[in-house]
Amino acid sequence: MSVSARGRAASAALAVLLLTAACGGSDDDAGGGSDDQITLTVGLFGTFDFDNAGLYDEYMELHPNITIEQTAVAQSAAYYQALQTRLAAGSGLADIQGLEIGFIADVVRNHADAFVDWSQEDDADELEGNFYDWKWGQASSEDGKVVGLGTDSGPQAMCYRKDLFEQAGLPTDREQVGDLWPDWESYLDAGRQYAAAPGKQADSAWVDSPASVFSSSVYQGELAYNDEDGNPIPGESDGVESAWSYASQAAAEGLTANLTQFGDEWNAAFSNGAFATIACPAWMLGYINSQMGDEGAGLWDIAPLPGADESASNWGGSWLGVPANGEHVEEAKELAEWLTAPEQQVKLFTRTAHFPSSPQAAEDPEVVDAVNEYFSGAPTGQIFGEAAASIRRTPIGPYDTQIQEAFTTALTDIATSGTDPDEAFDNALQTAQQAVGG
Repeated sequence: MSVSARGRAASAALAVLLLTAACGGSDDDAGGGSDDQITLTVGLFGTFDFDNAGLYDEYMELHPNITIEQTAVAQSAAYYQALQTRLAAGSGLADIQGLEIGFIADVVRNHADAFVDWSQEDDADELEGNFYDWKWGQASSEDGKVVGLGTDSGPQAMCYRKDLFEQAGLPTDREQVGDLWPDWESYLDAGRQYAAAPGKQADSAWVDSPASVFSSSVYQGELAYNDEDGNPIPGESDGVESAWSYASQAAAEGLTANLTQFGDEWNAAFSNGAFATIACPAWMLGYINSQMGDEGAGLWDIAPLPGADESASNWGGSWLGVPANGEHVEEAKELAEWLTAPEQQVKLFTRTAHFPSSPQAAEDPEVVDAVNEYFSGAPTGQIFGEAAASIRRTPIGPYDTQIQEAFTTALTDIATSGTDPDEAFDNALQTAQQAVGG
């Protein structure tokens, strides 16, 4: 995932960003609790869709003594700045706080004591078993504390324009397209074929941006930006090395439209055919739909991400944390567990398209058998479910956003200014080291 792009998406695609739920008890064991009337506050960012999926109403019907009040901030960066201020003051926190992939590492490292440690709950083993190990692990500290229960996930695939493929003489059947790029080198070869095709749309590039290649492939390595202890090592990472190789080739050879993701030109490019492929997490499907509208129905299809057979990639996802010194900690824990239970994750997927972070939910028939008619009837439940199951737990750190921005900016320099890839890589490393205080 592009951590920084994920943050931009929270504001640029407020109505579309997909952030979900996973863990805890089921509908059957959601008890009524105390008869005391209690108001639980939930502080979120972007669009978690608990309200739109009717989950709050359902929970309050099961618990007549509970009233849920949600506040949501559009931009995740602004949300987290306010959350840090409240954590420092030790006051002003909601009973439940949303925690995003872009800042979960900072919470784990610097604020774990401020949140309920889910590993110490009586049902900790059951809770952990309800999540993909990588999802549980991302919210875990080095000494085993777990600060949040997972909501959604962002397993990635590759979205492609069937009409543009047909014009260029490439296959359009999703199985054949998947066979076209079993790995990233094959994906680049297909891009070169696309670029040279006499019948292709003249102003259409192979992929939207070098960041799309870099950000989706970097997490397929054993390491991305950090070592096993969460210390930044971008210059020594196998994930960075391979992702840079693929993305810099695409940039240097003019295979990208070199667009800034979530910018105005990028948004418009979905409709004008400026690129034929884009790495897309599950939540991106709604974003593409929102940009193209009815005219885009049936133009797109979905194939697995290159290299997904060995290791898939994740972009996005969140957690629910319960502040340890809240006014209603026990009731908040019960609500957080219920909202993130596999049963609720299935409901969120079927009602609002948030992809689960729970393997039990992802394996539910309602998810497995799901298709997306807008994307040519693609079996999205199967494609993203297989991707989620093969995501590798890559260590994340508090500076991932800054490091990733350093590399994607350097890739833009290659595509725009013709900067030598080796020089650009050195520039990216220097910028990344400055960002982390090295």
